[in-house]
Amino acid sequence: MSRWKALPGELDPRVRQLVVRLRRLKDHSGLSLRQLAAKTGYSASSWERYLGGRSLPPREAVEAMARIGGADPTRLLALHEVAAEAWGEGRAGTSAPEGSDAPNAPVASEATEATGTAGTAGAAHTVEVVGALQAAGADDTGPYNLAAPNEETRQGRSLRVALVAGAVALVLAVSSAVLLAVRLTDGDSRASATPLGSATSSVSPSPSPSGPRTYACEVERIDGRWYAGNSRTRDAVLAEGLAGPEVAEAQCLLRRAGFAPGVVDGIFGPHTKSAVEQLQKRAGLVVDGIIGRHTWGALRR
Repeated sequence: MSRWKALPGELDPRVRQLVVRLRRLKDHSGLSLRQLAAKTGYSASSWERYLGGRSLPPREAVEAMARIGGADPTRLLALHEVAAEAWGEGRAGTSAPEGSDAPNAPVASEATEATGTAGTAGAAHTVEVVGALQAAGADDTGPYNLAAPNEETRQGRSLRVALVAGAVALVLAVSSAVLLAVRLTDGDSRASATPLGSATSSVSPSPSPSGPRTYACEVERIDGRWYAGNSRTRDAVLAEGLAGPEVAEAQCLLRRAGFAPGVVDGIFGPHTKSAVEQLQKRAGLVVDGIIGRHTWGALRR
């Protein structure tokens, strides 16, 4: 396994998380930087900057690395969008100097493209930010030890992480409240427009008298896959803090598989995340508590 140099101490944890994932995929592929350049179209010097945390890789480079390493590009691209947002925040109003070894495409264009991608990230990606911040601490071990070289730098980084985490938590709370209110309003509108004789408990959630609404689990097997009647999705990305019928569908299927997600209320909370991690561990998947295409496959089987 490659012995990587420590990343810059001032590097944002969200960018650090992306770089660590890219380093792991490069190690898994067994390719040298020169071989990686031949397969992706980005020069070896560009990959040296990307994997050293000195330059943000463009979306196409991240997607190419995912294909080479056999990873799910959806999850890696989600991390890239979060990292691009952090990269744009950290370099607003300043210019980032680069070395003289130019990649196949200009570095300024790559940074502009990555920063532009961050502009399209909506409230749904706020959850990804929290996941990246939580996961960053778990990656600072073993051959990927990215700890800052001195105590002063570590304290500065901890302060920045705390400030960013506080801001993210505030945005997450507001976004979750708005999302829940919108879904509750939309659900009430659909319920009032549906004839009484055609209402079914397997699709429409029913509010409890004194608390949040709950969903029914009408589990059945169709064409070799399990469905609980709340959603038929097989690739929606769900993470802690989200809410809706897709989350309720996952909670029903987790309960069917023998795991305890708590109340089937359509809210992705700590109990649901713990149940997802147990399922991923049993299925031999990456244990990150995020439901993606592969975790849906394990739930539907």
